[in-house]
Amino acid sequence: MNIRKATASDEDQVWEIFSEVIQTADTYVFDPNTPKSDLKKHWFADYMDTFVLEDQGKIHGTYIIKPNQIDLGNHIANCSYMVGPNAQGRGIGKKLCEHSIQFAKEKGYHAIQFNIVVSTNKGAVALWKKYGFEIIGTTPNGFRHPKLGLVDTFIMYKAL
Repeated sequence: MNIRKATASDEDQVWEIFSEVIQTADTYVFDPNTPKSDLKKHWFADYMDTFVLEDQGKIHGTYIIKPNQIDLGNHIANCSYMVGPNAQGRGIGKKLCEHSIQFAKEKGYHAIQFNIVVSTNKGAVALWKKYGFEIIGTTPNGFRHPKLGLVDTFIMYKAL
C-alpha cells in the first residue's frame, strides 16, 4: 500500500469512494445527492492537500488536510478521511491517520482538530482516540442521522 498526493487523474476513483461514503448519510454532513461537480470544492480545493492510498493501482482510501481556520487560526489543521466500503477492515484508516499526523508535523501545524465527528460513528471515535485525539467539546443534536434522528457530534483535538 502506498500513500501519495492525489492528482487530477485520481478524481474518478476518489469520487467513487466519496459518493459511496456519503450515500449512507451517517458519518458526513454532505448531502447524499451531492453532485460529482462539487468534488473539486470538497476534496480537491487549492487550499487543501489531498492524499490517496492505493494498492496495485486501485485507490482504497483518501484524506484531505487543510488549515482549520484562516489567518490567525491557520496553525491548526483539519482533516477528513474516507475509506471505500469494500476496503474497510484492512487498516487503511489507521494508515491514513498516521500519514496525516506526520504530514501535519512536516507542514508546521501545531495540532489537528476535527470539527464534527458523529458520536454514533464508534469506529472513527475509537480510532481517533487510539491516535491521541481527545474529545474537547460536544454539540448536542449536531447531526441529523437518517435512522437515529438527532445525535451529538464531537470536536476532537490532538496537539502535535
